[in-house]
Amino acid sequence: MLEDKEILQLYQIEGKEDYAFNLIIRKYSERLYRHIIKMVNSHDDADDILQNTFIKVWRYLPDFREDSKLFTWLYRIATNETLTFLKKESIKKFFFLSSSENTSNLSYGSDPFFNGDQIQLKLQKAIRKLPPKQRAVFNLKYFEELKYEEIGQQMTDPQIIANGKRFAQLGREYRELEPLVAASDKYRTLWNHLTEAKDILATEKDEEMREMAKIEIDEIEPKLAELEDEIKILLIPADPQDAKNAILEIRAGTGGDEAAIFAGDLFRMYQKYIEKRGWKYEINNESPGTSGGYKEIVVKVTGNGVYGVMKYESGVHRVQRVPQTETQGRVHTSAASVAVLPEAEEFDIDLRMEDIRKDTFCASGPGGQSVNTTYSAIRLTHIPSGIVVQCQDQKSQLKNFDKALEELRTRLFNIEYQKYMDEIASKRKTMVSTGDRSAKIRTYNYPQGRITDHRINYTIYNLGAFMDGEIQDCIDHLIVAENAERLKESEL
Repeated sequence: MLEDKEILQLYQIEGKEDYAFNLIIRKYSERLYRHIIKMVNSHDDADDILQNTFIKVWRYLPDFREDSKLFTWLYRIATNETLTFLKKESIKKFFFLSSSENTSNLSYGSDPFFNGDQIQLKLQKAIRKLPPKQRAVFNLKYFEELKYEEIGQQMTDPQIIANGKRFAQLGREYRELEPLVAASDKYRTLWNHLTEAKDILATEKDEEMREMAKIEIDEIEPKLAELEDEIKILLIPADPQDAKNAILEIRAGTGGDEAAIFAGDLFRMYQKYIEKRGWKYEINNESPGTSGGYKEIVVKVTGNGVYGVMKYESGVHRVQRVPQTETQGRVHTSAASVAVLPEAEEFDIDLRMEDIRKDTFCASGPGGQSVNTTYSAIRLTHIPSGIVVQCQDQKSQLKNFDKALEELRTRLFNIEYQKYMDEIASKRKTMVSTGDRSAKIRTYNYPQGRITDHRINYTIYNLGAFMDGEIQDCIDHLIVAENAERLKESEL
């Protein structure tokens, strides 16, 4: 039998598509069938699902980019087709073959997802006792763990290391899978402890031992339920940009000088939040307001998973308070817009220097003696798109150029990313991270000491602490609501 790479090359030859596809069927149909039969416990249903699987394979094979092994890709399709079948038919059967099923030709040792040793055999017996939803979690977990290990092996390959783009991509995937693998390992450990405790309760005559087993069962069962929900959320594909750094933009909106002052208040709020998270930030560009605050400020935020957290802050922030310039004590409403963009990496976009016009000028504002006397500030114009960015925060022209180039790359990347965000924003109310400045997401009411997030109707009366960077609780509520919507989507 030909190697996968040879089969895929053969598929690319005009007139050889059918032959190559038949080779794939001959090579992998038996392995996929054994995987499916464990989930549906019916040979007839397994035959139908296998057929549907290969229909999908035929349809999407031209789009297969060899980011993973061919069988890994086939396995995912087969799993999705099986789960779809189970949902439609409302089948409440075991995902693994029961003891009454004829398994003479399906030995554990030959199964590609169990190595056949005693530990795995014991685990498989335990999994059979799980409720259907828990068995699904375990089944999917094994696929993800295989992928995790596969990626780890690839990252040690010198050829992969030499391919900067591929290595960076694998690194992101590896980091994304790590929480899932860790949570699943913890789940299996707890489940084994639970099984042992139940065995003691069923067989042990010593009352002290039985009482200890009861206590352990009472402690483990709620932990298992929490972990199950956590794993189900982790199994939902995450936004691939979540792990990236972010570009944070704050712009004064309606309200004149008061809007600029409020933009400054928001920036200080994020400053303190960033410090609490252990992240770092650099100011790329700023335009001070005439009475304080900022007309505009652009900041690069770096740290672990910055964009995945900060993206919930995108949208219009509205403030209701008595402005400093108000003499009659009337409450005014002003606004500032916040946009959070995932920072594009060098490998994310092909940026040609011949498409960029570079202008230098004297920086303005505070910053030392050289600020207003040297041409250190940089303005970059991307000619094909018309996008303009500038940076004047550093004294060095070279450093300003590098920071401006990073921002330009990010803005170009986000033109395409915007399409993805627009698509999911239409489905989910919680993630208004499209940068749409017409989307009012939060109101800060100073007379009442109130903050209201309009996406989830979340209200707290702790404005002082909130403006002091204590915004994590609000973000946590948004993440919970977002995950609930994503789970609902995955179950449709």
